[in-house]
Amino acid sequence: GVTQKKKLPDGQGMQAEEDAEFVGARVEAGLRAARFSSPPSSEEFAASIEPKNVPAVFRGVLNGSAASSRWDPLHGGLDYLLEKVGPDVAVEAMMSSTGHVFYGDLRSHERVSIPFSTFMHSCKSYLGGLNAADDSSKDKGIGEEPTCSEEMCSASLENSEQLYLAQVSILNTENKERCSLEVLKEDIQEPIFLKGRPFSSINFWMSRAHMRSSTHYDPHHNLLCVVAGCKKVTLWSPSASPFLYPMPVYGEASNHSCVSIEEPDYSSYTRAKYMKEYSERVVLNCGDALFIPEGWYHQVDSDDLTIAINFWWKSRIMTEMLEHMDAYYLRRILRRLVDTEMDKIAQKNSFSHAQENNGFQPTDKALRRSEQFNLHNEVKSHDTSDKKGATDTSDKKGAPLQSLEPSTLQALYELMSLVHDSVEAVDQNNIAESASQDTSSSQSIERKKIAADDSSLLEKDPVAKIILPVEPLELRSMLLAMVHTFPRTLEGLVLNILGPTGAEILTRKFDEMDQQTTTEEQTEFYKTFYTAFDDQYAAMDALLNRKELFSFQVFQSVLDQYLRVHVDRPS
Repeated sequence: GVTQKKKLPDGQGMQAEEDAEFVGARVEAGLRAARFSSPPSSEEFAASIEPKNVPAVFRGVLNGSAASSRWDPLHGGLDYLLEKVGPDVAVEAMMSSTGHVFYGDLRSHERVSIPFSTFMHSCKSYLGGLNAADDSSKDKGIGEEPTCSEEMCSASLENSEQLYLAQVSILNTENKERCSLEVLKEDIQEPIFLKGRPFSSINFWMSRAHMRSSTHYDPHHNLLCVVAGCKKVTLWSPSASPFLYPMPVYGEASNHSCVSIEEPDYSSYTRAKYMKEYSERVVLNCGDALFIPEGWYHQVDSDDLTIAINFWWKSRIMTEMLEHMDAYYLRRILRRLVDTEMDKIAQKNSFSHAQENNGFQPTDKALRRSEQFNLHNEVKSHDTSDKKGATDTSDKKGAPLQSLEPSTLQALYELMSLVHDSVEAVDQNNIAESASQDTSSSQSIERKKIAADDSSLLEKDPVAKIILPVEPLELRSMLLAMVHTFPRTLEGLVLNILGPTGAEILTRKFDEMDQQTTTEEQTEFYKTFYTAFDDQYAAMDALLNRKELFSFQVFQSVLDQYLRVHVDRPS
């Protein structure tokens, strides 16, 4: 008998590895599609599935429906649809200029009006070719197509493989005149779990031969139901948008990705090489349904003679979103994206540094320093003359240098090296003044720069790299030791050397310290910490200004990832 295994020219069949479902390595557990062996109740869908805005696969949704039993091309469905719709109904089809791949951009396809019966005859012809191929020797390939009817010949057979009945209306609440296949609604049984949903539209989809749709998202919730054949759907969360390069928001195909699904240009779309890691593929067979929440990107592969219907309806959040609140929502969303990106930078780099420091080994520079002079000599040579009252305080409460962990001592030496190498020739009495002048000018320069990515933010800030792996309470001990023993070095570090990322990491460490200490200990620490500065307000300003500069750099990165890619026209 006829099966739906491909007998297509090379390059048009699905690759073997695409036949299976998979979940990309970077897909968060909470964003993976849920699987249901049977359709849920209306109450369950409304309470625990739809509100999560995460895809869900339901098996057997259309089992027993008139559509699933009558439309199957392998069991007389084409003749049934021909008779049901009639010979005079015209439908709008997509004609691709890129072979079996259908891209949403109007430059890649055109909408053409054809008789529904013409497309059905084309499918019958193709099915006859598959039958002939099954009956002939395997090395002969697809046999010649049977002679077509006069009606069939009114359309070019050369283009029939490039035709796709996409989004042909069965129901359209906004435009009833567009419902060219309204008669098919009689065969469709509304899934019980969608009961009461105000559908925007119900649509008919059918492919003659294997075809692929481009990666895109829809502005409505979507239930995609396979009536006959098989569809393989690859999904991406809206948060994966930076890797998909959506077209500009002002364009006519703004919900489609710029990245080719067959020949991606990674030189132009560098982040796209990580697309697969953030994706999940599900396989839908006859009777299965997939809930695709609004905003979720999806790319669909359809087997030969696959028929599907889909239900679109507005989400609750879009229904209730008031236009006069849009500017506020935009600010809130941007703020949340910035906060999330800042957290990702700190967490990711903290993890990588922890990995690197598992087998701690002091650097050669630190070893040379420790060999050349002991801590008491270090105090005398660098700081005892810098600040009145700064003496060897190794016996003082809370900050003995000898009590520091080796890795913390290593970090201290590296910080001191940074300061001494950078400000050795600077008049120490002008540190606070020069820092105050430099902060605003450096900010104006830095704000013209756009951070390329989160790793570059860290790489450009040596202080951040040094203090990031240090445990909060160990950093607290180290800073107190610097206050008592190397106060000028600490002052120079904060006012002259600390960069935007370092300021963010340092203040995050302060927050972590606060969580692990009492209120009294916190008060005492900050009181002691700021005694290292001639002008405490200059120190506070330096930290706050550089934290804001870090936020600005991350904001620029967010614009690049989430917004600029939505408004810039691809080159």
